[in-house]
Amino acid sequence: MRTAAETEVRRPSAVRALTTLLAVTAAATVVIELLNYWYAPEQEFGLAVRTGWAMLRSLGFLVLIGHVNRGRTVAKPFGLILAVTTVFAVGRLVVPRQGVPPLPGLLGFALLTGLCVSVVVLLYRSDAVAGHLVRHRKTLVVEGGTISWRETAPKRPPVTGWLLTSRVAAFTYSPLMLVPALVAGGAVLDGRLAAVPAVLLWFLVGIAASYAVLFCTAFLMRGRHWARRMLVAITLGVLAVDLPLCWWLLGVDGLVRDGGPLLAAAALALYGLRRAARAEAPPTPT
Repeated sequence: MRTAAETEVRRPSAVRALTTLLAVTAAATVVIELLNYWYAPEQEFGLAVRTGWAMLRSLGFLVLIGHVNRGRTVAKPFGLILAVTTVFAVGRLVVPRQGVPPLPGLLGFALLTGLCVSVVVLLYRSDAVAGHLVRHRKTLVVEGGTISWRETAPKRPPVTGWLLTSRVAAFTYSPLMLVPALVAGGAVLDGRLAAVPAVLLWFLVGIAASYAVLFCTAFLMRGRHWARRMLVAITLGVLAVDLPLCWWLLGVDGLVRDGGPLLAAAALALYGLRRAARAEAPPTPT
């Protein structure tokens, strides 16, 4: 008689390798960020905020491990966005305001970049991983007078992976705006009281962006074409607010460090919409 452990289906080796790689990446993110903070010539408030936000990404990798273990389809776009923004978040802290980056920081950044690239390659190039990431989330189902908690396919029409990528990328707009807004709050504490209205506006727009994206993407997943135009408008509006405020309140250094990750997320969201539109377009007659 077989035990439950013997009858359990063994996951493909590529999936097991991916979960191990994600765990290593999560640990490396924490270690490298602490290393960068230790070698920083000025351990200021802004650096502490950016370091804390980058370290929180290690929790994102742990969440991604859960999605991979459960075989969730959302693991692919979530992993892509997490990898891209992690590289930007760590890279902006390696280069100091003045001077040459320390060698340990450069080596750590190169290591983390290699880990993130490996994660994306496994997610998008491995047939075994693709065959594993096919499940949907569990929901309450009422059927035949009984209530059960089981996996159900979404009622919305099928959507492309690029559309899911755009959705996940758009959800990063709010935190990518709130982090530099919090850093700019330090300028208010340093006596720049004239910046108070701008910082408050920054916070309000960052919070409003999360609700606007939530509303927009709910219809985006249901195939509403107006939602795509709305997401483009939200993306352009977020950039129009965030980038000038980064430049004004945080300088060119802040524009590169904080505006760069948001610009990368916005570019990925717009590119995903474009690829999704091409995939859904009917073939032209020959």
